[in-house]
Amino acid sequence: MKKYRVLVVDDEDLARELLIEYLKEDQRVEVIGECSNGLEGVKAVQELHPDLVFLDIQMPKVNGFEMLELLTEPPEIIFSTAFDQYAIRAFEMNAVDYLLKPYPIERLSQAVDKAIERIEKKDIDQLPVEQLVSDHDDQVVHVERIVVKSGSKIHIIPASDIRYIESQDDYVMIYWKNEHAMKQKTMKYFETHLDPQQFIRIHRSYLVNVSQINEIQQYEKESWILQLNGGEKLKVSKSGYRNLRERLSF
Repeated sequence: MKKYRVLVVDDEDLARELLIEYLKEDQRVEVIGECSNGLEGVKAVQELHPDLVFLDIQMPKVNGFEMLELLTEPPEIIFSTAFDQYAIRAFEMNAVDYLLKPYPIERLSQAVDKAIERIEKKDIDQLPVEQLVSDHDDQVVHVERIVVKSGSKIHIIPASDIRYIESQDDYVMIYWKNEHAMKQKTMKYFETHLDPQQFIRIHRSYLVNVSQINEIQQYEKESWILQLNGGEKLKVSKSGYRNLRERLSF
């Protein structure tokens, strides 16, 4: 009998222990690892290649959704969380399942049933995990940090450290301090999810942290250049100039 490989990612020791004890009662699955945060979870998925991950959402360092963003080929996911504000009904349709702590072993068994069916059938009508991240994106008001992967490094960037963001089609280049890295998100996402009191769209290609602005120079009729504290010069569109005037009151 084939056993499906399971990884548990949860920052609460007792929650992990209880879940693993429950899973030991199910002969169809084998727990191959456990992690206490999303960074450990990313590494474990890449090294262990589980069929299924039980994933908490609210975790330090990297939360569940940020962890999913860092995986290129994520396995099936069952969310296991104490919080109910993440559109439970939507996730129960699109994810394998959404377990709201505390849950009985019978409820867990139902979730495992769904996971095994999904794995075996490879149902193409089911939305991929990337869609779960997108659904979550639509619900967030303002993000306080951004997680990016650059080579073998994972950077957790406080929003306040971002200097500016440059659009590159379906990707953006994020500049912070003396570093930069690319992320597969649209400029529209960041314009919507970063604090509008802190960030301003100055051009279709640029979103700027207001605290980084040094001066604004006009070089042609209805054409301006914005200079940042670090010396970079960015184009300002007509609508961007209006945004600047409204925000900076000049």
